[in-house]
Amino acid sequence: MTDSTTHFSVCPHDCPSACRLTVERRPDGGVGRLHGAAMPYGDGVICAKVARYAERVHHPDRVTVPLRRVGPKGAGLFSPIGWDEALDEIAARFAEAAGRFGAQTVWPYFYAGTMGLVQNGAVNRLRRAMGYSGQDKTICASIAGAGWMAGVGAKWGIDVREMAGSDLIVIWGANPAATQVHLMGLAAQARKSRGARLVVVDPYRTATAEKADLHLMLRPGTDAALALAVMHVLFRDGLADRGYMARYTDGAGRLEAHLRDRSPDWAAAITGLPAQAIEQFARLYGTTKRSFLRVGYGMSRSRNGAVNIHAVSCLPAVTGAWEVRGGGALLSASGGFAIDRTLVEALDLPAPEVRSLDMSRIGAVLCGGGDALGGGPPVTAMLVQSSNPATVAPETAQVWRGLARDDLFLAVHEQMMTQTARFADIVLPATTFLEHADLYTSYGHGFLQVARPVIDPVGAARSNHWVVGQLAARLGARHASFALDDMAMVEGCLSASGLPPAADILAAGWHDCSLPFDRAHFLGGFGHDGRFRFAPDWAALGDAGAVLPALPDHAALAEAADADHPFRLITPPSRHFLNSSFADTPTSQKLAGRPTALMHADDCRRLGLESGQRVRLGNRRGTVVVHLQETKGIASGVVAVEGVWRDECFVEGIGVNCLIGADPVLPAGGAAFHDCAIWVRGE
Repeated sequence: MTDSTTHFSVCPHDCPSACRLTVERRPDGGVGRLHGAAMPYGDGVICAKVARYAERVHHPDRVTVPLRRVGPKGAGLFSPIGWDEALDEIAARFAEAAGRFGAQTVWPYFYAGTMGLVQNGAVNRLRRAMGYSGQDKTICASIAGAGWMAGVGAKWGIDVREMAGSDLIVIWGANPAATQVHLMGLAAQARKSRGARLVVVDPYRTATAEKADLHLMLRPGTDAALALAVMHVLFRDGLADRGYMARYTDGAGRLEAHLRDRSPDWAAAITGLPAQAIEQFARLYGTTKRSFLRVGYGMSRSRNGAVNIHAVSCLPAVTGAWEVRGGGALLSASGGFAIDRTLVEALDLPAPEVRSLDMSRIGAVLCGGGDALGGGPPVTAMLVQSSNPATVAPETAQVWRGLARDDLFLAVHEQMMTQTARFADIVLPATTFLEHADLYTSYGHGFLQVARPVIDPVGAARSNHWVVGQLAARLGARHASFALDDMAMVEGCLSASGLPPAADILAAGWHDCSLPFDRAHFLGGFGHDGRFRFAPDWAALGDAGAVLPALPDHAALAEAADADHPFRLITPPSRHFLNSSFADTPTSQKLAGRPTALMHADDCRRLGLESGQRVRLGNRRGTVVVHLQETKGIASGVVAVEGVWRDECFVEGIGVNCLIGADPVLPAGGAAFHDCAIWVRGE
C-alpha cells in the first residue's frame, strides 16, 4: 500500500494565528494527523484542536449530500435530494420572496467559520449583485475595533514577534493559552532570555493567568477604571513621557487634569482589586519602557467595551512605549494587509441602497422587533454560510422562535448538522478548508498565505464560492467572480493587489506583509492626523450620542447586578472548543467534560451549593441548567460558563447564550457576551 503523503495548508478558523499546517493525506484519500509547519510566526506549533481535525473532516454525522426538510422546523428531519434540485428550489424561493416584498427581504448571513477571503466573502458578492439586505458584522470585533480606532486610528500595532524582546508583557482581556498558543511561546522566550515579567488582567484564573507573575482578577467590565488608575499613578509619579505626548498625542493636558481623582483607591472600589496591587502594576508598567500590551477582545464584550479598549490603549501613549522595540500595543494586525477586495467583495458593482441588519440581533430581526428591521420589509428568505447563529448569537430563545417561522425560507450551507441547520428548509453540504482553495490574511501576524485543496470534497460537499456562483446563475446575477473557480479567485485577488502569484507564495510558504518598524510603531504619526486621541470622537464611529465619555473613564453602562440578579455572568471560550466548529469533535467533547459554571467557593458556601451538583442560572431572558464547579480562581460575584458547546450538551437542550442580551453596544453595535446579570439556584 502507498504511504501517506504530506501537504501544506492553512488553518481557516477565527483565531489570530492563521497557522501554517502540514497535513497527512492517507492512502485512501482521507486526512490523517495535522501538524504545525515552519514559518516565522508559530515555529511549527499548532493547538491540539486543529491537530485532530480529521475528527471533523471524517465525522460520521458530516453532511455529505443536499437535504430537504421533511419534519417540523428544528427537529432535524431531512431527506436527501440532488444538487440541482436544491439550488433550483433556493433560487426559486429567493425570487418568490423578492417578488413579494422586494429584494431586501432576502438576508444572506455569514461570519468567520472560515477566514479565507474567497470563501468568507462569497455571500457578499451575491448580496451586492442582487441588492439583498446588508449585514453589520457585529458579533465579535466591532466593539473592540471601535475602541481601538477611537484612539489609535489604524487597525494595526507592533509586530507580535517583538514580544520575545520585551521586558514586560501585559495580556489584558485574553487567554492565549487557549486561543493563541504561539503568544505564550513568545512570552516564554522573553521570560527566559530577558527575565520579562508577565501580567494578566482577567476576571478569572485562566490557563494564561496561571503562568503570570501578577494576575489582576478584576470584576467584569471595570477595565477602564483600572487603566485610569494606572495612568493616574503614571502622571502622579513622573512616569508619563511628556515629550512623547507633546509630539504624538492630542488632549494630554485634559487627560492629566481628568485623572487627578481617578486614584488606585477610587479604582479599587470599582474593580474589586486591592489598591496596592494597582499601585504595583502601575509602577511596573511605568518603569518598563519595553512593555508589550496585548489587548484582548474579552474586555470589549461588555456594554462599556469600546470605552474599556480605548482606555487601555491610552497606556503606551502616556509612557511612550511605542518608541522602542518590544514596546507598544497590539489588538489586531488586520489593517497591515493591503489587499484589493474588489473581486472577492464584488465592489466594482454599484452599491445598492439597502438597509444593513445587525447580525447580533438576528432574533429581533427575525421576530420583527422594534427597530431591528431598519424600517424595511420582514426577512422571509436567508442563506447562512460559515456561521451557526442558533447557537452563537445572543438571546437564543428568540433566535429559535425567529428561525422556526413558517413564512421564513432558510437555506444553510454547512459541514455538520448544527442547531441552525436543524431549522433549515434546505441544507447544503459544505467543504472544510482541506477541500477547497483560499487566500488567508491574519489579525495576529503579517504573513499572507495561500492554500490548495489537500483532499477531494467529502461526499457531494461544495465550497461557499461554488454555491454562490451556482445561485447567481439561476438568479440572473452578473459579476466576473461568478464564472471563476476558487483558485482563479485567489489569483485574481493577488494580481489586483500587486502581490506575487499563488505559485510563488506556495513555493515560499508565505508572503511577508509585515509593516516596517516605524509604521508599526506609529513613529510617523497615528491615524488621526498623526496624533493619538485621548479624547475620542465617538460620533464618528457610530451612534454614541452623549452617552460615552469625552475622556477615558469608567462608563457605568453594564447590566448591573441587583438583589434579584446578584451575579455577573461571563462566557469565555474553552481551550478545547474556541468556537462552535470544534464542539463537534469527540476528543474536544471528552476533554471539556460538560457545560460547567465556575463560581467562587465563598459564593457557593453562601448559597449552600456544592461542586458537581446541578444549578440553574437565569434572568428575564431565560434559564439554563449546568453543573457547578467551585473555585477560588474567579472574582467573587462572578460566574463563568466556558463554551461554545452544542445546545444538546446542556441538561435542558439550550445553551448559555439564552441569557445574553442582544441590545447593541455603543458606538457601533456588538454583543455583550461578558455582561449579563443572573441569579443562581440549586436544582
